[in-house]
Amino acid sequence: MGATEAAEAGESGAIVDLAALGEEFARHPHRVYAGLRAQGPVHRVRMPEGAEAWLVVGYDEVRATLNDPRLTKDWNRAAADISLVRASAGPNMLVQDAPDHTRLRKLVAKEFTPRRVEEMAPRVQQMTDELLDAMLAAPGRRADLVEALSFPLPMGVICDLLGVPDLDREAFRHWSNIGVGAGPIEEKVTASREVTAYLSALIAAKRQEPGDDLMSALISAADEGGDRLSHEELLGTAWLLLVAGHETTVNLVSNGVLALLQHPDQLADLRADPGLLDNAVEEMLRYDGPLETPTYRFTTEPMEIGGTLIPGGGELVLPVLADAHRDPARFPDAERFDIRRDARGHVAFGHGIHYCLGAPLARLEARIAIRSLLERCPDLALDAHPAALTWREGLLIRGPHRLPVRF
Repeated sequence: MGATEAAEAGESGAIVDLAALGEEFARHPHRVYAGLRAQGPVHRVRMPEGAEAWLVVGYDEVRATLNDPRLTKDWNRAAADISLVRASAGPNMLVQDAPDHTRLRKLVAKEFTPRRVEEMAPRVQQMTDELLDAMLAAPGRRADLVEALSFPLPMGVICDLLGVPDLDREAFRHWSNIGVGAGPIEEKVTASREVTAYLSALIAAKRQEPGDDLMSALISAADEGGDRLSHEELLGTAWLLLVAGHETTVNLVSNGVLALLQHPDQLADLRADPGLLDNAVEEMLRYDGPLETPTYRFTTEPMEIGGTLIPGGGELVLPVLADAHRDPARFPDAERFDIRRDARGHVAFGHGIHYCLGAPLARLEARIAIRSLLERCPDLALDAHPAALTWREGLLIRGPHRLPVRF
């Protein structure tokens, strides 16, 4: 099934089998979403992960769905026949509704204010410089940018913030990739069990030797009512901060650099005027952002979107962030990458009460990483044909497994 067949299935009301589209869908999802959007805003699909869901496309419908009170993030209210495994090691703000969401978010929000994030800039710059030093010293003047910069920078930053510098990063990356990917349920269950045991040991060690870091603060923090995080909430929050703290930025940097290298006129403009960088990062988030869809939402009652009635009872609803950004009704000439575009209003970090808490940090890391990379690599170029790149599977994360570059 190709993009045309997927659109025809959507038009006929049949289930659109995204799983059957394989690698071509992972590489070019926007084509499929655009074909579906032309038929209407809501489609019944089979995800690459295997479960069935209601897919929502189009900017207005996606934005409204992200903040619809008839949808819950609570997995306990999901329909019993949804064949998915929750990746998280425990309850966290991303899988909770108010008031629990409000309580959990408040305990960590103060660490991610714009002022606190800006104070982290010198450390982020230092880490970036060290990573680029190592990359540029490698023989052959070639590297995989994911391995050299996109992954180790945000992982290093979030480990610094949490106070877990000795984290087994490769093991955690493996667990994270399984948790947010489209692999077999058995793999997800095993990874969840392993990461829960690992984080439990990490938290126990931090209790014994607390420091001036976020993990220690979470262990001792209490809200205004005096409630502390339970052990399960600590596990879930640590998992969320580690995964969300690196996955988004890894793919923001990789996708953003790839977009620049595939649009040499835009790259030349940015090199000529570094003042365009902030706006360029927003366009990167819009054009090919790191999240294709957000984490799962379930119906609490029947609801109508764009003329389609979605049943209640915990049906899975997936608003497609990636398609909202390619909707020409909101972003004229949406298929064009333009670093001078007014990209405000994109939903790359979500919308509503679950808007990404780490958005200021992701933006900071992307600005520093991309500016430093371009300054130190004046001859940066893609070292593989774009068609040879392989992409992350599943509907959640959007990004290449590897990004070969030469410099």
